[in-house]
Amino acid sequence: MVRNILFLTLSRIEKLDTEGIYLDLVKALASNGFHLYVVTPREKRFGLSTELLHSGNIHLLKVKTGNITKTNFIEKGITTLFIQRQYLKAINIFFKDTHFDLLMFSTPPITFEKVVQYFKHRHKCIVYLMLKDIFPQNAVDLGLIKKNSIIYKYFRKKEKKIYAFSDYIGCMSPANMSFIIKNNPEIDENKVELFPNTIQVKPRDTKTSTFIFRKKFNIPNDAVLFIFGGNLGIPQGIDFLLDCLDEMRNFNKAYFLIVGDGTEKERIKKKAINLNLKNVVFEDQMEKEDYRQILLECDVGLILLDKRFTIPNYPSRILSYMDMSLPILAATDRASDIKDLLKEAECGLWSYSDDKQDFIKNIKYLCENKNLRIKMGQNGRKYLEQNFDISRSVNIIKSHLKFEDKID
Repeated sequence: MVRNILFLTLSRIEKLDTEGIYLDLVKALASNGFHLYVVTPREKRFGLSTELLHSGNIHLLKVKTGNITKTNFIEKGITTLFIQRQYLKAINIFFKDTHFDLLMFSTPPITFEKVVQYFKHRHKCIVYLMLKDIFPQNAVDLGLIKKNSIIYKYFRKKEKKIYAFSDYIGCMSPANMSFIIKNNPEIDENKVELFPNTIQVKPRDTKTSTFIFRKKFNIPNDAVLFIFGGNLGIPQGIDFLLDCLDEMRNFNKAYFLIVGDGTEKERIKKKAINLNLKNVVFEDQMEKEDYRQILLECDVGLILLDKRFTIPNYPSRILSYMDMSLPILAATDRASDIKDLLKEAECGLWSYSDDKQDFIKNIKYLCENKNLRIKMGQNGRKYLEQNFDISRSVNIIKSHLKFEDKID
């Protein structure tokens, strides 16, 4: 019996021969016999129309929308409000004869309220929310909207609605689960479960680094290279890192590579220049294979979160560090349970992202202890293999569709 899954996401997916937490899940489900109907935005800044691609059991619908990334908060908000109407119209055109057994969607959940309600009513399908962000509270934490404002109340009402008609709410970590249950007591606790970020874990990369990127940026081969890869926005609180480096400007054993794009990138680069931080370099967002190559040349992976967060975030970039056997240095808010993961896996060090002296101490400690870095990296890779392989996510989904067989 064919099982069809409608997969809605705001993450941009242009092609299927890449990797990532969503694409890995889509491809793993497809390889287990499911038919995946993936809907992703194609922002108007690219100047391309709506397009449907097919590859085996995967059907990728790229819907022309407004701009979500590399734009201001107002345009992003307007796009978010209109996107569900655009998705619904496109799905009913391109997938009009398809019956869906399961609808999966990711953050921000309020974006797809009407789309999800429509298909749950029409198809009687199971609705699975993959909770990656908790909005509007995250916007309140960062001072983008005010608590108890009209805007907050509007989005909070939508948030509660989508929790109510989701059959299952998959949370990234135990702290995520606790937060949702505590702040939404009307939710049936039995439908809240652990659904961590997972990837298709491949054999360890045994390539030898040729130091291509170190040469490009004039980074000494014997320097300890810290990397931050991913979105460069307000939530990441990268100002904290730059302030710490300003205090340790005479410490020349460490270099810091910041890779990615986002609303804060140009401001952060300007600040680094103004502070005359010569051991900080920037690189644009790159293809997955190039990013893996650059990780081979790095020694420590950075996780950074704004100190103001009261919601427990769990950045997916930690998986790429573990995958490449990199130890992790994190500076986060106190609500995040990243610190618990690092302690349990023995794969890194943590500081509160307002404690500059502790963070600086951890930077120096990792620089001076190569064997510890190697051991922590090995521990992280082992923990990834045991806890964050894509098979874990597939088995959770199969269990809700009453499949008896599981995959190892």
